[in-house]
Amino acid sequence: MGLHAILGFVLVTGVAAAQDLDSQLAAALRSAGFTGIVGSSIQARLGRSIDPKLANLGRLLFFDKIPSLHDDNACAGCHSPTNGFGDTQSIAIGIQNNNLVGPNRSGPRNQRRTPMAANTPFFPALMWNERFFAVSGDPFDNSGGFVFPLPEGATRFPPHDPIIKTLAAAQGEMPPTELTEVAGFTGTAGTIGPQFDQFDDGKGSPVPPPDASGSRNDPIRQAVLKRLNASPAYRELFGEVFPSVAAGGPVDFSMFGRAIAEFEFTLIFANAPIDRFARGEHGAMSVPEKKGALVFFGKGGCVTCHAVAGKSSEMFSDFKMHVMGVPQIAPEFGLGKGNVIFDGPDQDEDFGLEQITGNPADRYKFRSSPLRNVALQPAFFHNGSFTRLEDAIYHHLHVFESARSYDPIRAGVDKDLTLRLGPIEPVLERVDPLLLNPAQLTADEFENLVTFVRTGLFDERAERQNLCSLIPATLPSGMQPLNFEECPQAGK
Repeated sequence: MGLHAILGFVLVTGVAAAQDLDSQLAAALRSAGFTGIVGSSIQARLGRSIDPKLANLGRLLFFDKIPSLHDDNACAGCHSPTNGFGDTQSIAIGIQNNNLVGPNRSGPRNQRRTPMAANTPFFPALMWNERFFAVSGDPFDNSGGFVFPLPEGATRFPPHDPIIKTLAAAQGEMPPTELTEVAGFTGTAGTIGPQFDQFDDGKGSPVPPPDASGSRNDPIRQAVLKRLNASPAYRELFGEVFPSVAAGGPVDFSMFGRAIAEFEFTLIFANAPIDRFARGEHGAMSVPEKKGALVFFGKGGCVTCHAVAGKSSEMFSDFKMHVMGVPQIAPEFGLGKGNVIFDGPDQDEDFGLEQITGNPADRYKFRSSPLRNVALQPAFFHNGSFTRLEDAIYHHLHVFESARSYDPIRAGVDKDLTLRLGPIEPVLERVDPLLLNPAQLTADEFENLVTFVRTGLFDERAERQNLCSLIPATLPSGMQPLNFEECPQAGK
């Protein structure tokens, strides 16, 4: 056989192999129910166009500290544009921070890693313990209402509410009420417990006392509304969207929640290589990404929990609760260290769903993390105990070995999170049966799987330089803006 014949044979064989790979992946995606069109469906799901003025108002509120009674944090302090509007930390830092958002952010830690806000309008349940959810299973359908823990319960956002029509709008009313995240502890000494008196630093505005329900949520909302209604700049902005405010009426909290949600409706980044491939653009994915996708949807079994069909809305999560055998890391409790008392006899555990249900059978259960744009995350799992994607995926495949040999220093978490490890054997005793017999992947299969999750699920529009452009140059409140370390031109 001559050289030209050999080269021709190799070329034909290579083309055939590529076509076969494409055919296999296309079939796998069809079988899984993946279409690649969810990213363009937001307005169809809403049943209307996105309101640009309301979305811009939400953007300004998202970056402003005016909803924070403690005057030092904003939504963007934990949902940073540098990380897909997700956390810059393994475990979030809210109030009493150093005004930095990025690797050098410091202050007392909360309990968990802040999830990304990008794409969350499609999620049927929110938070690591799914304590906010749509009864219908559809975040755009309020026919069953939206259920939250008390005091909101099932009554604040009832079925067929004519105002709050999406789960995102309902959840938008919650963040300002969180003491550890934005409200602070000023004025609470002697009312919560002696351990928390140390966090009452007198800064910002006093946190109102509880109302008849025993909760501070609504009193805090009213205090935030006083701030907004006292701001001429915000009254003008709300008035541009809400006729009642333009006519002299007050801003109400549903308006706040709807504005935050409208901004989040603009943060849909679901046009990754896998989406483009599913729509017929087979050159959008590299060969390793395609091979990794076949592992994900096939031999690896990843799609079982990181699902795409039905209520998953192609977000790569089944939105169910699982015990993943994740190592338990916990900050020390105290001023500048941590402001949440963890679970367990040594206060170094996170009981997850059990905190909501009170059912010991739900201990250590957390939601399957949606995987779109995970390349932007600095850490993984609910507590950020792994900082390398390879290690997080390896943990799924070797949960017992990974958990028992876990070294927080080697895992790369910040120094203050290397000091305390909660017990791991009680966690492993409850590991989800799906992890008991994982797939045995070759080195190449594992590498391709990592590549697919890292780049095959990444929408380049969510790149840091693009999202940093959303940071306002000035804030309507006139308050000092947060300093986004990895957005050097922020606000310029």
